[in-house]
Amino acid sequence: MEKNNLTDAHIRVSDLTMAYGDFLIQSDLDFTVRRGDIFIIMGGSGCGKSTLLRCMVGLKAPAKGSVLFHDTDFWKAAPEEQERMKRHFGILFQRGALWSSMTLAENVGLPLEEYTDLDPSAIREVAALKLALVGLAGFEDYYPNEISGGMQKRAGLARAMALDPEILFFDEPSAGLDPVSSRLLDDLILELRESLGTTIVVVTHELASIFTIGNNSVFLDPDTKTMIASGDPKVLRDQSGDPKVHNFLNRSAPGAEEDTAA
Repeated sequence: MEKNNLTDAHIRVSDLTMAYGDFLIQSDLDFTVRRGDIFIIMGGSGCGKSTLLRCMVGLKAPAKGSVLFHDTDFWKAAPEEQERMKRHFGILFQRGALWSSMTLAENVGLPLEEYTDLDPSAIREVAALKLALVGLAGFEDYYPNEISGGMQKRAGLARAMALDPEILFFDEPSAGLDPVSSRLLDDLILELRESLGTTIVVVTHELASIFTIGNNSVFLDPDTKTMIASGDPKVLRDQSGDPKVHNFLNRSAPGAEEDTAA
């Protein structure tokens, strides 16, 4: 696909500026997430990766600019239209955000209870199916504290998929996982993209994940407070002439850099 083929655009971020009061986070962000992309939001510590994700999923309004889905500007849409648009999103938060007092099936069933008219038995059936898709068949009645961190992430992913979203958003999905669990999660993300055709947006600084799953990206710079590169991460690693991008993507110790992005 051509990088600037807007007919294939699933999300377009245009002239976006993010701030907390007078404190500027990022400005002049312009990029396109194509349908079927696994799009990486990357950059150094404190550059605003997670803040950008929150702007894209409707949790934080930008200071200016647009986030367009199917050419509809989310932040200029009426509240009821925004809610309708959100139903097409699935979000996996950094720590999974599972309710500890609920079983995995109950956690996955929450969006179904809120947004559908399915009866309890049908919700249970759909929840079991989503858990099976992420490799957790048979774990429906387990509680989050009874399973590993990697399994919690997968359960969080099952909940994000509950309403069959068009777009999945992941905030540091590999955070806190050992390398084996992290690679298994990357493999699962690739499988879901291939089998379901879902567009996926991922905030991460983990090089192994960036190069394993990403086919498009934006690089945010905390110093200039704007994007300084976009495109296939592997191409940027090999061909970028910007020293910040080159050094970030050619680090000798993946994961060595701690990320505390806003």
